[in-house]
Amino acid sequence: MRPPAPELGFFERYLTLWVLACIGAGIGLGQLAPGIASAVAKLQIARVNLPVGLLIWIMIVPMLVKVDFDRLHEVRRHARGIGVTLLVNWAIKPFSMALLGWVFIRQLFADWLPAAQLDSYIAGLILLAAAPCTAMVFVWSSLSKGEPNFTLTQVALNDLIMIFAFAPIVALLLGVASIHVPWDTLLISVLLYIVVPLALAQAWRRQLLRRGAAAYEAAISRIAPWSLTALLAMLVLLFAFQGDAILAQPLVIALLAVPILVQVLLNSSIAYLLNRRLGVAHCVAGPSALIGASNFFELAVAVAISLFGLESGAALATVVGVLIEVPVMLLVVRAVNASRSWYEAGPAMPASRAAAD
Repeated sequence: MRPPAPELGFFERYLTLWVLACIGAGIGLGQLAPGIASAVAKLQIARVNLPVGLLIWIMIVPMLVKVDFDRLHEVRRHARGIGVTLLVNWAIKPFSMALLGWVFIRQLFADWLPAAQLDSYIAGLILLAAAPCTAMVFVWSSLSKGEPNFTLTQVALNDLIMIFAFAPIVALLLGVASIHVPWDTLLISVLLYIVVPLALAQAWRRQLLRRGAAAYEAAISRIAPWSLTALLAMLVLLFAFQGDAILAQPLVIALLAVPILVQVLLNSSIAYLLNRRLGVAHCVAGPSALIGASNFFELAVAVAISLFGLESGAALATVVGVLIEVPVMLLVVRAVNASRSWYEAGPAMPASRAAAD
């Protein structure tokens, strides 16, 4: 089953504007009514903020309902394209982001950033790159005229890998960066924001599919706005806490955007060129490059808040990823579409391999 409505909706298209509006609303709330932000911060159980946790679940679960694990049997059919995407997602992207974080945050921009938050910013960037996107890639794949079955298979496989690989990769890279995170806290975050939501979403998906394809697609259309609404509400809360830091150093957001932008362009280029070198069909190479470059920013925001808190530089860094997600990915889509003739003039591909891709 193909995901419904594979196009960029009104709210998604102007996501950057909504995020900017939430930044303003959150900062205003924090300055004008600091008591509200303080009251929300106190609603915690075992270091989990209850309002934020609820918003995170509302944000993530509708996206995970779209994941189709029944597509995993098609991995062999798209072996080379999937191999390239897995290489970029899990062996290149998190490590390249850690390197970019060190270069830009610790070296080039260190004098313009608050010294006490440098480690936290790098942690947020690592969290942003450690999990590939789950939902928005269906939109990017459609806009790039991608093979929908490849996208479905790749997303399902990435989500399965994420259950086991996300925590070790994050722990390894944070450790290399000398940022200590307790393993128990990290594993609880994975359980709360990956395993449990994925299990609930898949149970909900099976129940919807038993009612028929029409009922499934209608339900997906109804719940689609939940994720964005919850995300924007959470951003208002986050910036209610971050307001003082932003007002003191407004350049921080622009500086944090630089390594994220470089990372997206770098990894999408690597995936696209590797697919071309291997003779993979353009309809697979396009979504492969987009999945390789995009991030599961909803999960990154959730884990950053859980590990480091609403007032942390890590939470702010992941939110910057949300801020630039749509314009940067639309830029990659445009590059993929514009270069199709050049791509297809590359290495010849036998008909049997083209059919496989």
